[in-house]
Amino acid sequence: MVATPIAPAPLPLEGIRVVDLTAALAGPFCTMLLGDHGADVIKIEVPGRGDDTRNTSNPTIGTENTAFLAVNRNKRSIELDLRKPVGVRIARELVAQADVFVENMRPGKADTLGLGWDELSAENPGLVYCSISGWGSTGPYASRAGYALTAEAMGGLMSVTGERDGEPMKVGVSIIDNLAGLYAKDAITAALLSRERTGRGQRVETSLLESTVSILSLTAMSYLMGGVVPGRWGTEHEWHVPWKSFETADGHMVLACSSEGQWAKICVGIGRPELAGDPQYSSMSARHANREDLYRLLDEVFAAETTQAWLERMNVAGAAVAPIQTLDQVFDDPQVRHREMVQQVDHPTLGSIPQVGFAQTLHGTPATIRSAPPLLGQHTDEILQDVLGYDLEDRTKFRELGAIR
Repeated sequence: MVATPIAPAPLPLEGIRVVDLTAALAGPFCTMLLGDHGADVIKIEVPGRGDDTRNTSNPTIGTENTAFLAVNRNKRSIELDLRKPVGVRIARELVAQADVFVENMRPGKADTLGLGWDELSAENPGLVYCSISGWGSTGPYASRAGYALTAEAMGGLMSVTGERDGEPMKVGVSIIDNLAGLYAKDAITAALLSRERTGRGQRVETSLLESTVSILSLTAMSYLMGGVVPGRWGTEHEWHVPWKSFETADGHMVLACSSEGQWAKICVGIGRPELAGDPQYSSMSARHANREDLYRLLDEVFAAETTQAWLERMNVAGAAVAPIQTLDQVFDDPQVRHREMVQQVDHPTLGSIPQVGFAQTLHGTPATIRSAPPLLGQHTDEILQDVLGYDLEDRTKFRELGAIR
């Protein structure tokens, strides 16, 4: 008896339409993640210019900027001039048929365009309306300009990042933009679930500042409960020892230890099992008190052999170690390749291009890359015709009015 094939399950957000009025990184990252899980994302862009990331100083491949290519797959692009009344009308018509609207303008700007929560929710009571801002929609800083760098500084992240005796440092990537995008996506999916139960949409928001303060997590709780303002520790850990980067004969590696069992494995890995019982190092408190002496000892040990030699020995012992890899090494790493952290998609002008893969796996309904980051206005006619029912005569009139390109 031949088994009947099981049809693949729909993606979790299939059937959900998102109108994306965001630019730069946090907002587009959020809407890209929604698209990865099946949402139909319609990206509204400024005619002739598009999203700011189409024109940044990042490298350009052909006519496309790598910054835009990084966070805009699985979307359709429509050029719409929101300075024109008919452009705003079209945008409102799109939102009226949507489940989610996402904007990352300064607080109040969407209201002045006629695209605020009050107006749009009155026309579409089931709408989930998401705002992403620098500082939040209310409060003394609400109207200020905000970027990830200013949020890292104001939110305390830079104060705990950098070498012990060095200057405050930003994180090496735009982690706060991406984090705000993640929080926004989480809020949107929670609001959609709530709508399933109540039938009502709602307004959700996040900000770069709140995302920064949130990520402080354990460090924040130590301050809130103990009152001690933490400093910078470089690659070291304030409490766990050993926990830092070490120079090897040909590079660098990191070693992490948060228990006595792990310390014993490290001692075996470096060929000094007796150190596990040495009173100077046998407990975390002892290692903490003798941090500098222990690090001098380990610096000398690890400098004697190559990174690969240490990785092999320490992994056999069960210690937590890793090489400090450059990006060329990262994307050639067998574990990164195995987890499919680089995927390919066909772009309309560039051919096959790479995309960073997914950080989470839904084994029943895995995320997919179904379309490349769009060309500017690539889907303008398609969206106006298929979503809103405007015929060629209508679209020609809109172009004459300057509302679309």
